[in-house]
Amino acid sequence: MFTGIVETAGEVIGREETPDGLRLRVAADGLDDLHHGQSIAVSGVCLTVEEFGAIDASSAESADDADAGDDRSWFSVFLAAETVAKTYLDDLREGDAVNIERALAADGRFDGHVVQGHVDTTAEIAGIERVGEDWRFTFSIPEGFGRYVVDKGSVALDGISLTVAEKRDDGFDVAIIPTTYELTNLSGKAVGDSVHVEVDVVAKYVEEMLEGYAESLLDAPESAPSADD
Repeated sequence: MFTGIVETAGEVIGREETPDGLRLRVAADGLDDLHHGQSIAVSGVCLTVEEFGAIDASSAESADDADAGDDRSWFSVFLAAETVAKTYLDDLREGDAVNIERALAADGRFDGHVVQGHVDTTAEIAGIERVGEDWRFTFSIPEGFGRYVVDKGSVALDGISLTVAEKRDDGFDVAIIPTTYELTNLSGKAVGDSVHVEVDVVAKYVEEMLEGYAESLLDAPESAPSADD
């Protein structure tokens, strides 16, 4: 699982379309313990590391990559057709920024909220406003997902654990502090761009439990009449 605390913003340095899906190569700073089969969240999408290495003259795809990548690592991930259809990762091109978070270690510090990396839907950025040192982003609410968005509740957007500052019928706002803005891909986003949305998993479990409880009440047989009846 993940926490929505993005470690770094990576850069797409390669993409390969295959008959079965899409393979991406991503470069980023600070990824010093990558290994094959590792779970990694790329802009909120849980994927599996296939290959990895350090960027150098032999692994860089261009001279620019080699010059810029002295301290960067790269990894490749494969997106199956279902993932391609569910996310906007198919729209990524070389040079685009993505948020990176490795899975939480068992003894790691839990700073965000429970994030599975299972994207529920995408939302569109409806507004961006600078408020003092912070930014206020407004997002649309995709049809059918409004019940999972609550004031001061948690939501993961492109893998970032955020708090809903205000909810309206057609959208919601989040406040972005300078550190989050600078560390993540939000600094490169514009109105009209898409973000991945993962609603609070606790809300989904509560909904499922309540629906099951309601169905059990409806299916329960009526009690037999007593002798007094």
